[in-house]
Amino acid sequence: MGFKVSIQAKDTIDLGMETVESVQFLTETPKDSNARSTDLGMGVLVTGKIRANIAGVADETVKLAQWALVPAEDANCYGQVTVDVLSAGKEVRQIVMDTVYIANYAESFEDETGVGTFRLLLKQKKDKNNTVQYEGGFAF
Repeated sequence: MGFKVSIQAKDTIDLGMETVESVQFLTETPKDSNARSTDLGMGVLVTGKIRANIAGVADETVKLAQWALVPAEDANCYGQVTVDVLSAGKEVRQIVMDTVYIANYAESFEDETGVGTFRLLLKQKKDKNNTVQYEGGFAF
């Protein structure tokens, strides 16, 4: 499987298959609910590699860190994310969330492997849940 993550926010951020290692689509309801709750949260958890600038190709993850610092009072704290899940070069899923914000962003680095990793949790603004597009079943 491969993943492409494209974010339109303060900047355009394209994370390709060489960067993204895993993607999880999340839905969450309150833990204390005994029935289906109207308080539904949606999000996408993306993990991947932080790569050095090789052959003039810039590492897009630095833009994630910069976007994570945008305060809530700035409209640029929201963006749109498109996630494409690919298998054998064919699209399996496409998820589009049009009003996401960074709920959590973390980077870690190790001197042994020489590669950094990132963990990005994007959440959809709850009053915009009805605009989320989750598509699948594409013809091969």
